[in-house]
Amino acid sequence: MPQLTAALVERLDALLCDADGNLFPSEEPAFVASADVTNRLLAAHDIPQRFTAEELRLATTGKNFRTTAVDLTAGAGVTLTDLDSWVAEEKTAVTAHLGAVLRPDDEVTTALSVLAGHLRLAAVSSSALSRLAACFTATGLDELIPPADRYSAEDSLRTPTSKPDPAVYLHACVELGISPERGLAVEDSVPGALSAVRAGCPTVGNLRFVQPAERAEREAQLRAAGVVAVVSSWAELTELLLPGLQQRASVLPAGGAR
Repeated sequence: MPQLTAALVERLDALLCDADGNLFPSEEPAFVASADVTNRLLAAHDIPQRFTAEELRLATTGKNFRTTAVDLTAGAGVTLTDLDSWVAEEKTAVTAHLGAVLRPDDEVTTALSVLAGHLRLAAVSSSALSRLAACFTATGLDELIPPADRYSAEDSLRTPTSKPDPAVYLHACVELGISPERGLAVEDSVPGALSAVRAGCPTVGNLRFVQPAERAEREAQLRAAGVVAVVSSWAELTELLLPGLQQRASVLPAGGAR
């Protein structure tokens, strides 16, 4: 079983943070808006299946809408020819809703502020950059992870994809100028954890915003996906990382070069 060892912490350069369900509790409210668009898409293509927000969340957590739309229509034997227009419609609806309902979380802000003194922070997400922008502004995280350090499987790649494809993590590492083993990923979902692990990033599972009734099963799934540790909160992750990061800092030569 992989572990979050002192040697692993010593070589880290960056903290690669999944966004939805990890930095902020956006998944449940996002699915409220997304379910409406999803059901209208299914109706427009004469597919009888319908979803409540909770059913859609349980069926598709970790995927973006582009992948979900393709999977649902293909499963019904329908070729989706107007995908981009539906992606744009869902993006607009969800972005507006999240911008209105999300609020800052003191635990997340405190943890990121502390860890930013030792590691470069970046967001690595399946979500569109416009959705991330609304979420980061609403939760007060713009200064900690500015737009230049956000990477989207929907918008940052030449060919849009979604986790568990490792492409967005590989892209983020290239852009940050690090090898994957020097970026610690923090993920709440199994597709996200698989994306990071397949890219070669050591990965921590974070249950902070996972619903309590789902935590035991999610922890087992995250461990099976290959994470090096599972934490219940950002405070716990900070407690795990900070001693090693502080020890490393204390032995760095002048100027911080390693």
